[in-house]
Amino acid sequence: MANKKVSSQKVTYEIDPFNRLIINNSSKQSQLSRFRQVLDGRFKINPDNSVSYLVKSPMPNDQEMPYQVKLEGKWSLDKDHNLCISLNKLGRETLGDKLTLKGEIIDTSKNSLAFSLTTRTKDNMQSIYILQLKGAWQADKNNRLTFRIQKEDGSCDFLTFKGAWEINKQHQIIYKYEKSQLITKKKAIQTLIFQGYWNIKDKGRLSYVLDLQSGSVFSFKTSAAVFKEKYIKYELGIGLAKKPEERTITLCGKWKIKKNVGLVFEVEYENGNVQAITFGAEAKLSSKDSIIFSLKNDQDKNISAQLQLSRKILNGDGLSFLRFLASKDEEAVFIGTGFTW
Repeated sequence: MANKKVSSQKVTYEIDPFNRLIINNSSKQSQLSRFRQVLDGRFKINPDNSVSYLVKSPMPNDQEMPYQVKLEGKWSLDKDHNLCISLNKLGRETLGDKLTLKGEIIDTSKNSLAFSLTTRTKDNMQSIYILQLKGAWQADKNNRLTFRIQKEDGSCDFLTFKGAWEINKQHQIIYKYEKSQLITKKKAIQTLIFQGYWNIKDKGRLSYVLDLQSGSVFSFKTSAAVFKEKYIKYELGIGLAKKPEERTITLCGKWKIKKNVGLVFEVEYENGNVQAITFGAEAKLSSKDSIIFSLKNDQDKNISAQLQLSRKILNGDGLSFLRFLASKDEEAVFIGTGFTW
């Protein structure tokens, strides 16, 4: 059924405490029975990441009441991590309506963000439903977590998580925030877990990959980096409102040398899942019974990092490479994708 339109030229929108849309119509031409009317219904995210409000049961006598209200504007998060949309003018005389949907973030998949909303019908029945925005996860210039929402006109909105994130024992990024419950008003700690893996491709950057295909990659700016036999450690700052919060990211794992691949650092994640960070490197024997690697990415670009490994930790392909390296005397040897010794 085609949408009906409110003929008023001066309309504002609000949200009531139960996430229901309120229409305020102050036009003298309006035939609505009341200036301010609460609409029984639910919000819906459209394929273009706009939002509509589906009116469940308009009053039969309200001939001008719409069955669906499409709302377009700019998405954001408020300080309590509620979902907000600042509405475009859309031909109305008023500008700047900001609707706040009070709910909880329940899922942070590789290319989506899901909110649960609690509502109440005109019969006083409570129900919960889900809104899901499509987009990509990224880091902003201050190393904060953001969710990029692609709009139909080619522009983007960003939901910025303004608190500091950390990593757990499974090397996953987690984000915690305090949230007041809608009904009880009690505060509780909410924890979001991002399923991904770490990668190192550029100088001064540490990346956490959720999904390469959709561009969901947190690429963090870093300062100091340390590469050792059992770990990789980076220092970075997360820019908050007052001052950056320092973070030390330590990835524990095992170094290996693999033919046709190069130098890899294997990191174990949740449920024993192992992901390898792959490097190219220039390798040279040292006088201290060890090998010194000048690390590069898989595009042969220097990442300004050096690693010294004891010969004792090498086995398999590593021993084969060690014999090859010894035959080259003092000459440095490059290893990387496609190189076989």
